Amino acid sequence: MNRALPRIVIGGTWSGCGKTTVARGLMAAFAARGLTVQPFKVGPDFIDPSHHTAICGRISRNLDPFMMGDDEVSSVFARASEGADLAIIEGVMGLFDGVDGGPVGSTAHVAELLSAPVILVVEPRGMSGSVHAVIKGYTTYRPGTLPAGFIFNRVGSRRHRSLIETGLSAKALGWIPRREDLTLSSRHLGLVMASEVRPYSDQAGIFGECCDLDAIYELARGAPEIPGPPAPPPLKPGRVRIGVARDAAFCFTYQENLDRLARAGAILAFFSPLADPLPDVEGLYLPGGYPELHGEALSTSPFLRHLRDACSDGMPVYGECGGLLALCESLSAGREFPMARVLPARATLTRHVQALGYVEARATGHAAALTPGLALRGHEFHYSTLECARDARFSLELTRGKGIGGGLDGLTEGNTVGSYTHAYFTDAFAESFVRAAEEYQGT
Repeated sequence: MNRALPRIVIGGTWSGCGKTTVARGLMAAFAARGLTVQPFKVGPDFIDPSHHTAICGRISRNLDPFMMGDDEVSSVFARASEGADLAIIEGVMGLFDGVDGGPVGSTAHVAELLSAPVILVVEPRGMSGSVHAVIKGYTTYRPGTLPAGFIFNRVGSRRHRSLIETGLSAKALGWIPRREDLTLSSRHLGLVMASEVRPYSDQAGIFGECCDLDAIYELARGAPEIPGPPAPPPLKPGRVRIGVARDAAFCFTYQENLDRLARAGAILAFFSPLADPLPDVEGLYLPGGYPELHGEALSTSPFLRHLRDACSDGMPVYGECGGLLALCESLSAGREFPMARVLPARATLTRHVQALGYVEARATGHAAALTPGLALRGHEFHYSTLECARDARFSLELTRGKGIGGGLDGLTEGNTVGSYTHAYFTDAFAESFVRAAEEYQGT
C-alpha cells in the first residue's frame, strides 16, 4: 500500500549553519500543533536523534545510505513513519557533502531516495546581498535536488532581514533571530545529549512565530506517494537475554541495532553500569558514550567486577568505543581510573580527535561472537588512543578507517570484543552474536 506521507528534509549550506536548531524547532512547533511527528537524522549521529526523540516522543532513526544501503534507508523510513502525520528529516553537513566528497550518503542523496522536498538553512552572518549568490549556487548546482524553500537562521536584526529581503527571489519560510537560548553547548564529541538540557516548549513558540508553518506543512504534503513499509522480518522467539548498557556513560545506540538483535531472538535487558550490577544475561552489548566523563563512578561500580568475572567465564561481550574503553585495563582522563581489566590495553583520552569517518571491516574469526568473514560497516569518532599488549589479538581487519591501528580493530580476549567502530548491525551480525550467547547459555 502506498501513502503520500507529508515529509521534509532540513538541509544546510554547511556544518554549523543551524540545521539542528531549525529541525528541533520545527519538530517542537508541529508537535505543539498536535501533529504526530516522526524524526530522522541523516548520517551516523547519536546526539541529534536524542533531541529529536525527546521532542517528538517517537524514536528518531538514522538514515545513512553508506552504512545501510539505499533500500534499507527507504524501508526504515517507511516502517518508522507508520502512524505519523509528518516526517522531519534533519540532514548532515552541507546539502551535497557525501562520502569522499561524492554524493553517496549526503543529505541530497537521502532526499532523492525519499522524494522529499528540501528546506535549506542559511546562516547569513556577515552577509546581506551576498546571500543571493549562495542561494543561486544551491538552486542550480544539481537540478535533481533543488531546495524548495529557505530558512534564514541567526538573523542579526530587523534591518539585517530587510537587507536580505531586497532582491530575494527564493521562497523564505522562516527568519530565526540570533538568540543564545536557541543554541546547544558542545563538548569533544559534539552537542550535549537531550537529557542535559531544559524542555523544548519555548522553542515551539519561537518557531511558530518566526516560521511559516502553514507553508512548510503544505510543502511537506506535496511530497509524492512512496511505497508502504515492506512486511517486517519474522520475529524469532526470545531465546537468550542480552544486556544492553544504557545511561549517561553509555548512550550511543542505533535503534536498528537493537531491533535486529530482538529479531534474531534476543531478549534485551537494559541497565545502567553506573548504578546497577550486571543483570542475569547470556551476552552483553556495551555501546559508546562518555565513560571518560564518569571515570570515578564507573571505576568504583560493582558492574566492572561482575563484568570481569563474566568475561572470564566466557560470556560473549561486544563493546564499541566507550564500551571498548571500559573493557580496558585502565582509562587515563585527567587521572588514571582502573577499568574492567578484560582487554590487554591501556586507554588515554586525548585533546584532539584521533579518528573520524566511515569504517569497513571483515571479521578475522578470532572471536566467537563474530563469524569468520562477517562484513561490517560503521563509523568511528574518538578522542582516545590505546596502548595494547604486544601479543594482543584483533578480530576485525579494516579496508577503510583507522580502528585501533595498523588496519585492525576489535581487540579480542576470549569471547570479548572491543572496537572503536560504531557498527551498523546487519542481520548476520545480530544472528552471530545471539548464537554465541546461546552457546554460552548451554555451557
